[in-house]
Formats: sequence, structure tokens, C-alpha cells
Amino acid sequence: MGDGTKSRKMSPMARWQPHAPERLLVAALELFEERGYENTTVIEITERAGLTKSTFFRHFPDKREVLFGGGTMTGLLVDGIDTAPAGASPLEAVAHALDAIGREAFPSDRREFSARRSAVIAANPELREREALKELGLIASMIDALKRRGVPDLTSRVTAELGALAWKIAYERWRDTTNRDDFAELARRTLTEVRAATALC
Repeated sequence: MGDGTKSRKMSPMARWQPHAPERLLVAALELFEERGYENTTVIEITERAGLTKSTFFRHFPDKREVLFGGGTMTGLLVDGIDTAPAGASPLEAVAHALDAIGREAFPSDRREFSARRSAVIAANPELREREALKELGLIASMIDALKRRGVPDLTSRVTAELGALAWKIAYERWRDTTNRDDFAELARRTLTEVRAATALC
């Protein structure tokens, strides 16, 4: 039993061959599942990951932030909007960003891992609060990126809210382990559905 459990725990690291942030993420998620978020320490996370405490704090300010990837997602989102074709509409620019996020952050082999991460977050009020704050930050970043493209303020705000809603729904669908669609495909389809729904309001 012990050997089997250890093999299961280490398999994500072996499969992805991650660098330090990813190793810390994998270790933290395993420990949060086993012991609970409140009962897990930074030292335990670093020991599980085979890294030092100083390495941990070089990448994350506290154990909560391990699950939220620093500014990686925000960077992908902003870059995706910034690099959308010049003639793209605001929603098309957001769709372009969601495509980039799908390629970089949500490959199919991360689906099960993402579902586990979401379950840990859902079980803890502090993590749920951080998730909500993260969503607000992403919306603000989308607004700023759209405004840099010359999109009027109100249009930027509405587009960012619609984009965030589409992202949230698409992510919920994608992390379902029975779903086999790519995240980018789901996100574009969901964005179209959200846009159509607004016409009925």
C-alpha cells in the first residue's frame, strides 16, 4: 500500500518533469488533499517537493498562493489580448486570449489535476475568497488590455465581464474528467453562448 501510494503521488512530477513552481504546486495539492489546507505547512510542502524553504518563498509569498500560479494566468490573458489581430472586435480579442490560455495553461493532461485543485479550493473558505479576488483581478487586467486597444471604457468593462463569465463556465466544463474537448474550443463555444444569452436579456 505504501509503495503504491508513493508511486501515485510522484507520477505527476515524473510525467510533467516540472521546475520548482510546478513541483511545489504538485506537492502542495497532494498535502492539502491528505491533511487539509489548514494542517499543511510550507516546510512540509518543500520537503514533499524536495526543495528548500527559500526556494518556496522565491516563487510564492505563502502556501495559499501556490494554487494560484502567481501572475502567470494574468500574463497569458493580457498578452493574448495585446497580440490579437488589429481588426479583431473586443470579444474576438478575448477569444484570442482564451485560445492562448488553453494552449499554455490547460493541456488535456492537466484536466484531472485541475479538477483536484478545484475540489481543494471549494472545500476551504480562505481559498474560495482568494479565487474570487483572482477573478476580479483578471477582469481588471482584461479591461486595461482592451482599453489599450482603443476600446471605450464601458465596452471594455462589459466585454471583460462576459469574457470572465465564459472562462469560468468553460473551465467548469473542461475540468469534468468525462469531457474530452480542448479548453480553447470550449471557451470559444461558451463565449458564443454567453454572447447569445445577452441578446435575450
